[in-house]
Amino acid sequence: MYSNSSDFSNFRVGGGAHATVLSPMVLILALLAIGLIFALPRRKLAIPLLFVCVLAPFGQQIYVGGVHLFITRILTLAGWIRIAPMMRSYAGGALANGFGVMDKLFVGWALCRASATCLEFLQVQAVVNQCGFLIDTLATYLLLRVLIRDEEDIALVVRTLSVLVCILAVSMAIESHYRFNMFGYLGGRLIPELREGRIRAQGPFLGPIPAGTFGATLICMFIWLWRSGKAKTIGMAAIVGALTMVFASSSSTPLLATAAAIVGISMWPLRRQMRAVRWSIVLFLAALQMAMKVPVWWAINHIDLVGGNSAYHRAMIVDQFIRHFSDWWLIGVKSTADWGWDMWDGANQFVAEGESGGLATFVFFVLLVSRTFGAVGTARRNMADDPQRERFFWLTGATLFSFVVSFFGISFSDQSMIGWLCFLAIAAVATVSYGTVRTVRPSETVELPEQPFVAQEEECSWFPG
Repeated sequence: MYSNSSDFSNFRVGGGAHATVLSPMVLILALLAIGLIFALPRRKLAIPLLFVCVLAPFGQQIYVGGVHLFITRILTLAGWIRIAPMMRSYAGGALANGFGVMDKLFVGWALCRASATCLEFLQVQAVVNQCGFLIDTLATYLLLRVLIRDEEDIALVVRTLSVLVCILAVSMAIESHYRFNMFGYLGGRLIPELREGRIRAQGPFLGPIPAGTFGATLICMFIWLWRSGKAKTIGMAAIVGALTMVFASSSSTPLLATAAAIVGISMWPLRRQMRAVRWSIVLFLAALQMAMKVPVWWAINHIDLVGGNSAYHRAMIVDQFIRHFSDWWLIGVKSTADWGWDMWDGANQFVAEGESGGLATFVFFVLLVSRTFGAVGTARRNMADDPQRERFFWLTGATLFSFVVSFFGISFSDQSMIGWLCFLAIAAVATVSYGTVRTVRPSETVELPEQPFVAQEEECSWFPG
């Protein structure tokens, strides 16, 4: 979705190659999606947007007179054109429940990262490139925040992602079995990647790791949909589909993200002792640091779930990132190739934030993750008297935990970013109201927000029972 390359010679308006790279089928799908964006009611606009943004192989673009228009960016801009005249009519403002802390942190992260890259290169092409980055991240996130306003919208987005994962699972299963990628006919990679004799399916994504991670990090949301009672079939199908994507990718990072989701779900009985659990983890890491002959992050090197994985490389990335703090802390670094062999490949989202935007961007990203955890945890505690909503927020926290674990093995560079943006928008909408209201005890009364996440009890049917 974005680049921090030291060579911006190929980047014009929007960034990309010096030619149109567009499959006729993708063009037809994009035109159909744009038509639906302008024809469908506001509540359903996310459906065509997500379908094409996820299924169109990354890099599909139109080149006209030096202007590169990626299909995903065209759809995002079309969405904004569609909803802009409607925003004033939204009760309570354009963003459901207002512009919260998570929204501010996300905007701060995106602007800080883009500004740092522009200052680092001081080239017009860099500015143009980062405008594309802002469309991919900031504009897409805010568009989802405007479109997702209540529980019904959340359920619709999760159902849409469920259908997408089922489609991707079928494609990746065929790719893994028959050794050809169906999305190769749409502009993706036709012949799958091999490692240690295993086929690593990738579908429309740039590689097998983001493909598998996309499914793995959404498993908990699909479990919520399944437990809702009104979407059991698609929810269960999506769970199976996500697991199919994980195993078809033959990559360690998706497996670790899946394991994180399972651990998060299994911790439900300890939800009221999480403070003790967190401190236990801190003490364990401290003890591990004292027992190991090398820094604790080298424990990553011992994670080997799939033969031929690059655990050593993942550990070395973190090690060199810390050792070269003076290189990147101000506004990032143009290139990390001189840090060591293969260090240009920053397969770590936290490392990528520091390398691309410096310490300020890194801090913004960590705060975004931390405050999202805090908001979800507060909302869960406030819903302690409502098991249905409490379980929803627990699954939301487990989803975030899965994302964080995956960040140690991947940095988003394609449409896998869509899953992260959808999750953040859902978490922001769901937590703002309930995160600021205490649980009411028998002798107390509490004033609810003017725009609660759910207005009436009978509208809560999407929450798991």
